[in-house]
Amino acid sequence: MKQKSFLIKPEMNKRYKKITHGRGVYLFDENGKAYLDGSSGAITVNLGHNVNEIKKAINAQANKVSFVYRSQFTTNESEQLASKINGLFSFDEDFYSFFVNSGSEATETAIKMAIQYWQDRNKPTKQFILSRWFSYHGITRGALSLSGYRKRRERFEATLEKSPQLEAPYCYRCPFQLSYPKCNVRCAYELDTVIHKMGSTHIAAFIAEPIVGAAGAALTPPKEYYSIISAICEKHQILFIADEVMTGIGRTGDFLAIDHWQVKPDIIILGKGLGAGFTSIAAACISESLYSTLAKNSGFIMSGHTYSANPQSTATAFAVLEYIENEQLLKQVQKKGEYLMTKLTKLLKPFDIVGDIRGKGLLIGVELVEERSTKKMFPRQNKVLETLLQIAEEEGLLLYPAQAGNGVRGDAFLIAPPYIISYSEMNLLLRKIVKTLERLSSPDKKEEEDSHDQ
Repeated sequence: MKQKSFLIKPEMNKRYKKITHGRGVYLFDENGKAYLDGSSGAITVNLGHNVNEIKKAINAQANKVSFVYRSQFTTNESEQLASKINGLFSFDEDFYSFFVNSGSEATETAIKMAIQYWQDRNKPTKQFILSRWFSYHGITRGALSLSGYRKRRERFEATLEKSPQLEAPYCYRCPFQLSYPKCNVRCAYELDTVIHKMGSTHIAAFIAEPIVGAAGAALTPPKEYYSIISAICEKHQILFIADEVMTGIGRTGDFLAIDHWQVKPDIIILGKGLGAGFTSIAAACISESLYSTLAKNSGFIMSGHTYSANPQSTATAFAVLEYIENEQLLKQVQKKGEYLMTKLTKLLKPFDIVGDIRGKGLLIGVELVEERSTKKMFPRQNKVLETLLQIAEEEGLLLYPAQAGNGVRGDAFLIAPPYIISYSEMNLLLRKIVKTLERLSSPDKKEEEDSHDQ
């Protein structure tokens, strides 16, 4: 008799397989089937599964103290992690970290930091946070208000702020029907237009993912984009928040994705890879200029959560960052990313359903189309992405779904394996993707293979 489950799962009527353990780039279910984790879970398990060095750090901290309330005490572990993050940033100004438990919480904290900063500067009307369509900043109400992810907004639209005002740098489907470089990066200059319409006296900050993750399948802007954005923000006295929850901690080959554009944000949000799946931790990091203003005036930041900066999580995150440094993983991400992109471009060219391949490092997006020459999108009722993900899982490969197209229609997925993936494992991943696309393109292929196996 099947045991009744009292766990609420993402899809309440779906039967999920049970994972019993993980090792390296693989997960194993209760039947012993191996799954190559081609998406690092939710682009989180950057070091792979079951890493001895991290387990040792977790156990060592558990033997000392796991929880300290941040309003009562600080700890060496939390101080050490904040110092480590500041040292890994490449800016000419120090950054201070506020630790929370998830990317959504970090976004909420960043919103409050930005608004409170302008209050302390005697500009209390600057409260609106600008954002873009094809973006995702979290699932809590404030973070979702900033997110230009139609599917995740639709049920709660009436309760959300109308923060997404700008078009994303979606060169494959330029919203202005232009092409780079003749477009003169119009999507970046649109920020200036929107600010003039709304009035800079009402806008506290502009938030963006340097490379759009789940909301755009690794949308990567032109080289001039963020220097233009930064200059516009500075001109209008608007803070720039870089949401690095998915892209930070080395996912794109630099410690921060924004480093590719050599731009300094005012606030940086970290998550996912900071704990690398070993603990729940995220951070909102502010520059020295913001910190000194807040410290001199308010003397506190009106945010915080029970488990913020608990030493069990900060010790674990410190071990994650040490492991990345010691193993020189950022260099590996750059090389492996180039290898995967080159191979994917060649291997997927024969598939007419592959419209675009984009991204940096080990964050690669693949957009699917019904017809490559016209970029025609599949009808939503075809459930092409859902079918692809199911086939991939059957082939022992895990991929991550992403938004694309017009935000209502459109299919895309992310390839984002752990940094420690070997070249032989990457070749296996590539073979599994090809096999998945073959089956997706020719639904009868699986049935033919099954009949031959009998």
